Amino acid sequence: MKKLMAILFTLALLTSLGLVAQDTMSQDSMKSDKSTKAASITGKISNDGKTFVSDKDGKSWTISNPDSVKGHEGHHVTLKAHVSADRNEVDVVSLKMAGDSMKKPSGSPN
Repeated sequence: MKKLMAILFTLALLTSLGLVAQDTMSQDSMKSDKSTKAASITGKISNDGKTFVSDKDGKSWTISNPDSVKGHEGHHVTLKAHVSADRNEVDVVSLKMAGDSMKKPSGSPN
C-alpha cells in the first residue's frame, strides 16, 4: 500500500511540474507576440506580393499574410501593419494606395 501511495504521489508531482513548465512556455510566447508593434509604413510591394520595401530606409520586409496585399503587387502603398523587427516580417492589417508624391514633368505624356 505504501508503494502505491508513493507512485501516486510521484505521478501527481510530475504532472504538476509539467503544467508549470507549459505555463511558463505560453507566457514566453505571449511576450514575443507583444514585441510586434503596429505601424504605418509607406513603400512598394514586390511583384510577387511576398515582400515589402520601405521608402524610409529601403529595408525589405517579408509579408506574413500575402493574401492581404493581393491585387496590389508592384504598387506604391501605405500599410498599417504589425512589424516584427526580430523576424524581419510585417503582418498587414490594412492597406491603401499611397499618393503619387512625384510630379510628372510638364509636357510629358500620361
